[in-house]
Amino acid sequence: MQLTFLGAAGTVTGSKYLLECAGKRILLDCGLFQGFKQLRLRNWRGLPFSPAELDAVVLTHAHLDHSGYLPALVRDGFRGSIHATGASCALAGILLPDSGFLQEEEAEYANRRGFSKHSPALPLYTQADAEKALEYFSPLPFHQRSEILPGIEVLLRPAGHILGAASVEIRADGVTLLASGDLGRQHDPIMKPPEQVAHADYLLLESTYGNRQHPPEDPEQVLCEVINRTVARRGITVIPAFAVERAQVLMYFLYRLKRAGKLPARLPIYLNSPMASDVTGVYQQFRDSHRLSDEECEGMCQVAHMVRTVEESKRLNELREPAVIIAASGMATGGRVLHHLKAFAPNPRNTLLFTGFQAGGTRGALIVGGAPSVRIHGEDVPINAEVIAMDHMSAHADSNEILQWLSGFEQPPRHSFIVHGEPEAADALRRRISHEKHWQVSVAEQDQHVTLD
Repeated sequence: MQLTFLGAAGTVTGSKYLLECAGKRILLDCGLFQGFKQLRLRNWRGLPFSPAELDAVVLTHAHLDHSGYLPALVRDGFRGSIHATGASCALAGILLPDSGFLQEEEAEYANRRGFSKHSPALPLYTQADAEKALEYFSPLPFHQRSEILPGIEVLLRPAGHILGAASVEIRADGVTLLASGDLGRQHDPIMKPPEQVAHADYLLLESTYGNRQHPPEDPEQVLCEVINRTVARRGITVIPAFAVERAQVLMYFLYRLKRAGKLPARLPIYLNSPMASDVTGVYQQFRDSHRLSDEECEGMCQVAHMVRTVEESKRLNELREPAVIIAASGMATGGRVLHHLKAFAPNPRNTLLFTGFQAGGTRGALIVGGAPSVRIHGEDVPINAEVIAMDHMSAHADSNEILQWLSGFEQPPRHSFIVHGEPEAADALRRRISHEKHWQVSVAEQDQHVTLD
């Protein structure tokens, strides 16, 4: 079994791991690089092999840093099956076309306003490319070993994190490889905890929060205090949020706070993301995959006004009374939230509330880091609003929770590779596993090739 790290090695995005076994080629995850420009440029370089030579893809989950390169893969010749859980297939059916649409929209906007260095600016792929890729999806259930290719078996286990997220076990050539995927929290308000695993010969382990612990404060209470403080100064709370999981957790908390009378009853709440609106419906479809009761799921879905049209979105920028606006994307890399940042970030009455991990080089990371201004659509936008970063709501296991998940192994893997983390986080987790568990462990490097005996 041969393994090559083509992404999320030395960085936290672009998950791609090429597995060559039983005479076949499998790509484990197929994500977009995000953040720093030198990382984003990798998306345009293609892969070190022809996509037509690839036999299958297996996804851990539907977030774009794990699935977002699939439209380009299919456009460039891939014709195998894309395996994922049913919920991940449903979410990819929303996220991928939206990603293509946004890229086309941003390229058109750049060309019309003339702020791109490229002439013309082009999308990495189109909405049509994404819709074509969806034709190759093949759902797999949890806990059922499936032979996806001759001599190659796959088993998916719940990983928490988001709806449909899986840890992926692949057996071939007498070797068992386990990819943790993005591990969820032990006490996530919506998702069930990640399922532990007893055995694997080799392990790929995510390390997004490998160097820290999440704050102990109640995130619902922190959210309540931030919003009420902003309301008191007649301001607007803008929350850049990932359309999958983060937007739903926010709406669940807001539903609970309004029901308890802890937020003004007439405070308007807007979910300005057609994609997040559609994703919320998927949570209703897969109710057995999360913790919420029917009543809680309905309350979460109804607490916010769903903004779908561009005209409605533009009108939100004219708001002058207190409100809460949740809009994609979570790291302010694109989407409708950029227009809200331009409208509300310069005003000190308002609040910009970031509720998730901000990859290095993203606008979100710059704003949270205290940048006095950020560049949006070719303009420098001053950041005078209050900026709050809430690590409390992360959907990623922290270092203690990762070690707790590892305690399920009855014996150490032959070797564990740390992936999907910034260098400091990845190395901190490596040191901790080495010192506390005495396992053979190393941090994977981009383009590293290893033989799994």
